[in-house]
Amino acid sequence: MSSICIDGFNLALAKGSGIATYGRNLLINAREIGLGTQVLYGPTAARKASNVVNETALTDAERPPEKLNRKKKIQRFRDTYTSRFGREAHAIMPSGEVIWPSRGGGRPAADSFWAAQNLFHTANRSFAAYGKETPVSFEASADAPRPDAMHWTATLPLYAKGVPNLYTIHDLIPLRLPHTTMDDKAVYMRLCQAVAKRADHIAVVSETTRQDVIRLLGVSEDRVTNTYQAVDLPKSLTSRSQAEVELELEGVFNLGWKDYFLHFGAIEPKKNLGRIVEAYLASGSKTPLVIIGGRAWLDEGETALLNQVKRDGGPSAERIRQYEYMPFSMLISLIRGARATLFPSLYEGFGLPVLESMALSTAVLTSTGGSLPEVAGDAAVIVDPYDVQAMTRGIQALDADEGLRLDLQARGLIQAGKFTPAAYQARLRDLYGKVGLTLA
Repeated sequence: MSSICIDGFNLALAKGSGIATYGRNLLINAREIGLGTQVLYGPTAARKASNVVNETALTDAERPPEKLNRKKKIQRFRDTYTSRFGREAHAIMPSGEVIWPSRGGGRPAADSFWAAQNLFHTANRSFAAYGKETPVSFEASADAPRPDAMHWTATLPLYAKGVPNLYTIHDLIPLRLPHTTMDDKAVYMRLCQAVAKRADHIAVVSETTRQDVIRLLGVSEDRVTNTYQAVDLPKSLTSRSQAEVELELEGVFNLGWKDYFLHFGAIEPKKNLGRIVEAYLASGSKTPLVIIGGRAWLDEGETALLNQVKRDGGPSAERIRQYEYMPFSMLISLIRGARATLFPSLYEGFGLPVLESMALSTAVLTSTGGSLPEVAGDAAVIVDPYDVQAMTRGIQALDADEGLRLDLQARGLIQAGKFTPAAYQARLRDLYGKVGLTLA
């Protein structure tokens, strides 16, 4: 049986990310098609003699940034300079003793782990400084076989020696919408070009991104495969009765069933929160708007109107609820109970919130941005993300027309059915077959 290893760069983040969700789902579905699964981490802690202690380093609590003394600065410089010559990862076996954080998704569906200290941060610094990728080798281990392929879940300046390297490119937003990110665009372009040249194959999550990769990075069509993503929400949450969810919404948030609008996602320019708030206020709707999302980057313009309304107080401020963080179980309840999800992003490589909402029988307003029409199909109100008036009309229609909402809910369930785990697994079989992996 062949095995794949994915990077744990996003999996290790304390608050997770969309790419972390992608990585977890990838491992689960890779197992379903008969592949062994492994994860490569880059913990800050050095390797110890104890396997259990090494495992704890993969999920240890984040510590405040350390102020480096002269000795540590010299060591960091050496690590950065020598990174391009290669790093070796050592095996860590799941011990069954370490309890992984459930809010991060628990222990990934991996048979074994690999670790190389500060791998990702050092590799990124090295690439920015010297323009060289970091090769990774896997130490011989009696417990963990070396992977047969490495699947990097993001554009990282790394490659595994001696095996096929696949890279997932979720989007090219720093190049398509440069004003929405803080990346050094020249370094980002060099990294994307290095990945495009190095990759044995590139995976993408939408046809929109596939065409962007082919056009902007000059990759031939036969080297890019669109796998989309899958929606597979926990049955323990989706099978809860409506009455139970209603009770939770009333008790925790003082919200009624299908009696509020919902927007969720990191507060950053591409999510378009500023126009969402403007359109919602202009709609005159008395249905509350619930916003869930932590501050990310360049958020000042997105929150300016919202903050001003809150400072002024009054009826407008009372109509909007804002939460920086929401446990996943409560987020699922909020999606289920929403009158509609508002997700008119400027651009998305996929747009998982749209798919999750449709799968949970909630109407959606989304946009023409990037891949969103691919995901939504004919099952959503779709507007120009720059047209506030169109967004306002869409909110008013969803607020007033129950027949429209019920129709979108029915269409949404059909559309979500196109992104089942079974469909995703078929696409993964095709992807991994292209690099010669043996599948069950």
